[in-house]
Parts: sequence; structure tokens; C-alpha cells
Amino acid sequence: MPIVDVTDSARAGSVLPNSSVDVLEQALTDQRLANVLYHDWEAAGYDAKWSISYDERCIKYARDRFAHVAGESGWPYRRALEIGCGTGFFLLNLRQAGVIEEGAVTDISPGMVEVAQRNARGLGFEISGKVADAERLPYDDAQFDLVIGHAVLHHIPDVELAIREALRVLRPGGRLVFCGEPTSKGDYVARRLSWATWWAASRLTNLPLIRRRFGRPKIDLTESSRMAALEAVVDIHTFEPAQLRKLAVRCGAVDVETVTEELTASWFGWPVRTFESAVRPGSLGWNWAVFAYNGWRGLSAVDERVLARVVPDGLFYNVCLTGVKP
Repeated sequence: MPIVDVTDSARAGSVLPNSSVDVLEQALTDQRLANVLYHDWEAAGYDAKWSISYDERCIKYARDRFAHVAGESGWPYRRALEIGCGTGFFLLNLRQAGVIEEGAVTDISPGMVEVAQRNARGLGFEISGKVADAERLPYDDAQFDLVIGHAVLHHIPDVELAIREALRVLRPGGRLVFCGEPTSKGDYVARRLSWATWWAASRLTNLPLIRRRFGRPKIDLTESSRMAALEAVVDIHTFEPAQLRKLAVRCGAVDVETVTEELTASWFGWPVRTFESAVRPGSLGWNWAVFAYNGWRGLSAVDERVLARVVPDGLFYNVCLTGVKP
């Protein structure tokens, strides 16, 4: 798919998953096509699926994640680029937090770029957006003061090339920050917890007395299963924190650091999210949402303030990376 400006061709190259069984079959062996299909399919409901908002709750989350790995000096960055922007969660909330002044986004999915720009307009400002591979950014050298990404590196086939591209478009002294990447051991545990939760929840919600209120329509579960197969294709990498640091140094970054996050919070959060996906949307109610959010937040605090001091960093679920262009 060629690099295009989404303002010129909002949906160029996108293919919806229900358009062709043959296309879906092809995507199972084509990582790039799988990424486009999966993330286009996810775009419209992505914020709701992951409880993403653009209010103080997620503004604080994004600001804290950024500060945890990169500190608070240098704010605000004048011009920032988000790679693999999704719906714009990281960049838009960092802008609202005062971390950046002006933003641009790229993503392999036209649908995601379109939603990110629409979300920005809903917040009262504009961002530029381009559909592009992370390994081939459509910008000249030294254009940005900050390059960011959230939960994106593990989708990119050539991570080293993507980091080199991020450094290329940075001005000297500019910073890159990638957050929310799965560690190898953390991902191993999370996937098994999620699988066990889905197995139990899909059977529980099929019981007659429960199905009427909580059961999802069969067609929804079938579609979720189809997309789960694609998700297994698009989740390409997990990372060891030390190896990720070495990779960034090899790409040319200096002052490279990694931090890890979420141990018990991931053990709680992934089953919660999986359970929510297995039941009828809206059936759990506000009290469940409060329980889920406060439970995750409380365990995250324990992980950061207590367990991070004694537990090896490779056991945590998320790794965040930062570095500077010389």
C-alpha cells in the first residue's frame, strides 16, 4: 500500500474483514495485511474496547507513563510525531497534559489515522496524519523534537529499522519514547490468564439463566474469534528490557533507559478485559467499571512503589524505552 495523506484519501487501501474470506486467509500469512485489516476493523470501537478517554483519567495516565521513563525536563516539546498512533490516545492526551505543543501521527491503518484526526478535532485542535509504515516514515530528516509510540513496537516487523527511522526524523537532541511494550515473561503469563478467562466466561454466559442478560450474540463471538486469529499474527514481538536497550544503542541513540510496569496489575487487568469482551456490551454496568479501574490503579501503585524494588524487571508486563538523538 502506498504512503498517502489521509486527508487526501481517508480510507485508501483499507479492506474490511467481512469483505472476503480469501483476504482473511491471506492475512493469516501476511503480517502487513493482517495489521491493516485488524486495526481498520478495530478503529471504530477501539477507544471503547480499551476504556480510552481524553479526560483527566487518561491524561494523567499518559503523562505519568511518559514521565516515568523520560522525566519531566524539556516540556513542552514543540513538535512531536506519534508512530502507530491508533486512535491518538498517547499524543492527544500528552498534548492536553502540556507535554507537547504540536503533533503529527502515522499508522499503517487508514482507519486509525482517520479516527485519531477526528478525536483531535473533537478536542478542539488539528493534527496532521499520514498512513505509513513505521520502517519508512514520510518525513525529511530532523523534523521533530519528540517521537513517541504506545504499544506499537511489538506490531512492527523490523523494530530496528523503525527505531532508526524515528532517530532519523528527530532533530539533534530530540527524544524518542516508546511505552506499553510487552515483555516476554509478562506476555506469557497474560496470554494464559486471558485464555483461561475466555474459556470460563464463554461457558458461564451460555448458561440459560445468565445468557439472557450477559450472553453475547453468536455472530459477535464468531467475529471476535476471526479477529483473534488476526491478532495472533499482528502481535509479532515480545521484549527483554536489556535487549531492547542494546537495540536502541545499536541504532544510534544515547542516554538510553528502560523501565518496566505492571506485575499484579496485569494479572488483574488482562482477565478483567477478557471477561468484558466475552459478555454483552453494557451488561456489567457502572459499578463494574469503577471496580475494574480502581482495582487496576491500586495494584499498579503497589507494583511501582513496592514490587519494582524487589522483583526482576523482566517479570513485569510492560517495558518503556527512551533515548536521545546525539
